[in-house]
Amino acid sequence: MEPTFWEDRWREGKTAFHEGGVNIHLEQHFPVLQLKRGAHIFLPLCGKTADIDWLLAQGCRVTGSELSAEAIAAVFERLEVKPEVRIARGLRRYSSEGLVLWQGDFFTLQSSELGPVDAIYDRAALVAMPPGMRSGYVAHLRRLSGAVPQLLVTYDYDQTRMEGPPFAVPEADIRVHYADAFEIDSLTSVNIYGPLADRCSGKEQSWYLRPALD
Repeated sequence: MEPTFWEDRWREGKTAFHEGGVNIHLEQHFPVLQLKRGAHIFLPLCGKTADIDWLLAQGCRVTGSELSAEAIAAVFERLEVKPEVRIARGLRRYSSEGLVLWQGDFFTLQSSELGPVDAIYDRAALVAMPPGMRSGYVAHLRRLSGAVPQLLVTYDYDQTRMEGPPFAVPEADIRVHYADAFEIDSLTSVNIYGPLADRCSGKEQSWYLRPALD
């Protein structure tokens, strides 16, 4: 997907992928990550999700990557915080206490900018990638963070019934991309709900990716 595709979606308000509240899988399964207060969690392609607010309330330090400046502005407006902004290699870094949001192309973000990460929460990134982009996405995510624990949320539905994004990512595809470095535990599978349910029927699923022992 070209950056202009996502910029147009945000500008035109075509964001059925955005949830108004905290994701149910995050609330239910956050403890599996076993994070201590002050742990650093990374949210790739975070949008303006309210999951950020919830994770901050749990005592996490949160870093997100997002293409849309409008989405990032909405986060800080909701938090009622004026961020510090600086430019690094063409990316914009918005920060406040406990929160950093990088605005720009995810694939240009570097590990030195992200810093050490304790866990990843991916609700919107893998499902935003068409099949041909998933290997590159997973490889770059690994370069950024290493093989750290991950809470992953995906959709499984008949792809012929909806063009996507979000795209269907069946279990077999998850294993293709992650089984070399992670044990993959299925957590919950529920019927697709919210605005996306108006476009397709299927399952929203959550997975715990545990770093495999050497």
